[in-house]
Amino acid sequence: MEGNTILNPNPLVKFLNKPQKEFTKADIIRYVTKNDIEMINFRYAGADGRLKTLNFIINSLEHLDSILTYGERVDGSSLFPYIQAGSSDLYVIPRYRTAFLNPFSDIPALDILCSYYTKDGKPLESAPEYTLRKAHEEFKKVTGMEFQAMGELEYYVISEKEDLFETPDQRGYHESMPFCKWANLRKEAMRAIAQAGGQIKYGHSEVGNFTIGNLQYEQNEIEFLPVDIEEAADQLVIAKWILRTLAYQYGVDLTFAPKITTGKAGSGLHIHTRLMKEGKNMYIENGQLTEAAKKAIAGILEIAPSLTAFGNTNPTSYFRLVPHQEAPTNICWGDRNRSVLVRVPLGWTQGANEMITDANPLEQAGHADLSTKQTIEFRCPDGSADVYLLLAGLAVAARHGFEMPDALPYAEERYVNVNIFDDAHKHIAERLSHLPTSCAESAECLANQRAIYEAQGVFSASLIDGMIDKLNSYHDKTLRQDISNHPENIQALVKKFINAG
Repeated sequence: MEGNTILNPNPLVKFLNKPQKEFTKADIIRYVTKNDIEMINFRYAGADGRLKTLNFIINSLEHLDSILTYGERVDGSSLFPYIQAGSSDLYVIPRYRTAFLNPFSDIPALDILCSYYTKDGKPLESAPEYTLRKAHEEFKKVTGMEFQAMGELEYYVISEKEDLFETPDQRGYHESMPFCKWANLRKEAMRAIAQAGGQIKYGHSEVGNFTIGNLQYEQNEIEFLPVDIEEAADQLVIAKWILRTLAYQYGVDLTFAPKITTGKAGSGLHIHTRLMKEGKNMYIENGQLTEAAKKAIAGILEIAPSLTAFGNTNPTSYFRLVPHQEAPTNICWGDRNRSVLVRVPLGWTQGANEMITDANPLEQAGHADLSTKQTIEFRCPDGSADVYLLLAGLAVAARHGFEMPDALPYAEERYVNVNIFDDAHKHIAERLSHLPTSCAESAECLANQRAIYEAQGVFSASLIDGMIDKLNSYHDKTLRQDISNHPENIQALVKKFINAG
């Protein structure tokens, strides 16, 4: 086992010499007692998608054991608007596999993500984390496959403008220091996320780079590796907490908001998915997409309008989803085309083993099976997303694709390999359906397709009702048209939702 943990950045993994998914209560107690840990922090996501905190100072071994075994009570009605105050007492119970050393605490502390349970000791049916678990279980039951995902976490750092080494407007893609001003923040965040258990693929600066007045806006991205969807969601919410906390320490603002201002790149939360069975990627075979992949795509496309209820959750989301941008508006899919809703990225399927020899003549050609690298990307979500519910919705959508009798022709009819915004291809765009243009329209779509989510008890009716009510509360059906020519109103809206997600 030591060979598998020696390079792992997570201190618990190194000390316990086992992967996180195998952590037990005894492991946590051993780490706490041997490493002078003084505090346990329970973390759990609320309806706003942000991590909440409950702190415990450890006063004895018995106290520690009690915390880890029985959890604690919380007020569910203060965390979720669809829970009534009269029946709001909930338990939060730690999930040991999520434990990590707090990277910021002056007091040595161990943080653990928690699940919600009712007064009867049953999982809270409407809890986002439990909804995701149910969605994955039903997917595995129907398909015999595991659903994996990873996110591309885009964000802006907002700081005072510097005149040194300025980057041209909207030309920040993969810039290095000193043109990328906040590379060190990104790198420090990546290390902290990895030490907390995040499986990171890479980090880089993104396109967005501009100034408004004396403020400088710089876009960066941290992308993860595919893992089971429950783990993927945990990693993303921890990463967002780490990035915000680190930015606070640096004295700068940091936002995952979908849109900062008109005419500039917004921030998405692209989700890549992968279906696995016995270690094999079921999306691809002999360099070609499989029927399983096309069925999953069909399901995602069919309920894409209502998936926005979980992935695009405030009015500024729909200032990002506008035509003629990289953010999609048409419900279609294609290869490598960044204007489609579902994209099949370049996947190392041809000539991959020979490239290393061409670049390095002293090396021999490899013979590795690189099919595991192939993913399918869902491009409309943004930083306002409820990560647990978004991934649960994607699992429901993929399962729905396997249950659709016409999934394969449905997918084929919506395949696009051209730029649909070109005049020559307008006829293609005209036959495609479109994503909602407001929270109000998203709520309508969710109401129309709610039976798909509620099937097999995955999404509770109260959760769907709560999401519909939240989306309708913005009264934004014509907002984009009403204020599109009023920059001051758009900026006021951006400020209101700057800390969303």
